[in-house]
Amino acid sequence: MILDIPLRTAPRRRVGWAAGRAWPRTLGGAAIIGGLLWWQSTAAFTAAFAVIDGFAVAAALAIGLVSTVCSAVRWRVVAGRLGLRMAPGRAVADYYRALFLNAVLPAGVLGDVDRAVDHGRRAGQVAQGVRAVFFERAAGQMVLAGTGLLVLATRPDLLGALAPAAVPCAVVLGAVAGAFVLARRRVRAFTGVRDVLGAWPAVAALSLGALAGHLALFVTAARLAGSAAPLADLVPLALLALLVMGLPLNVGGWGPREAVMAVAFGAAGLGSAQGLTISVVYGVLALLSSLPGAAVLLVQRRQAPAERADEVPERVPALACGRQ
Repeated sequence: MILDIPLRTAPRRRVGWAAGRAWPRTLGGAAIIGGLLWWQSTAAFTAAFAVIDGFAVAAALAIGLVSTVCSAVRWRVVAGRLGLRMAPGRAVADYYRALFLNAVLPAGVLGDVDRAVDHGRRAGQVAQGVRAVFFERAAGQMVLAGTGLLVLATRPDLLGALAPAAVPCAVVLGAVAGAFVLARRRVRAFTGVRDVLGAWPAVAALSLGALAGHLALFVTAARLAGSAAPLADLVPLALLALLVMGLPLNVGGWGPREAVMAVAFGAAGLGSAQGLTISVVYGVLALLSSLPGAAVLLVQRRQAPAERADEVPERVPALACGRQ
């Protein structure tokens, strides 16, 4: 169902709706973290924070820049195929802002919601702005899933070790996919998908670039945590961690990732405490890599009053839908 919603109120309603739906997911993530504290105590967490130094901060910012630029260009390409324009610098700035909001707000998706409705509002097409972010994030997840399957296929010896962690992930992902299919009947979210598919080579290449950055950050976290495991063992585990981060039960990305990494590292013979520590270090590095988004947020908040003064209220179609 398509509703006509005043331009100024559409973003507020959509972000408010998403925030309300985020709390059950946040409580689930908090429960997982509580269980990990009971299982592993606080030693793994304190050990993780102890290894963060100047090198770690610099590495997180440098690697994060590469991943963010690749993701922002991917978003710009997808939006362009849907008829929406944005300057390259604005795309990078808005993506940084979204990453920071995802990291500090519940559920880890509110930054993307804000990015979608803000771009759509500025373009005068809120529905298309939501679709652009929807397709952009979906493309990244598909490349991640495909890469993960290919890597695991080359390491059959790790499949058995990863099975205990993969089974619960598959169950939750199946539930999410089911909800996604049901939502498709109510939402015209797939309008324009053929246009986006026309740019699949560029989107896939940019997704691989962003994924390489995330993997590099995970390997950096592992080395900082004292792991000497070879890359052939770390990369499949890193891909699993990245897949788990997409589960809708987290606190700013925390929760399922730490639980699955503890189980997977233990099953692979690398130590569950080591896996938990690496996951926490990765989470801290990911937060550090998003800090430029805080600066972007402050600058844009100062510019917002002048921009609002120049706006003319208009009515645009808004999707009566939720987050993917």
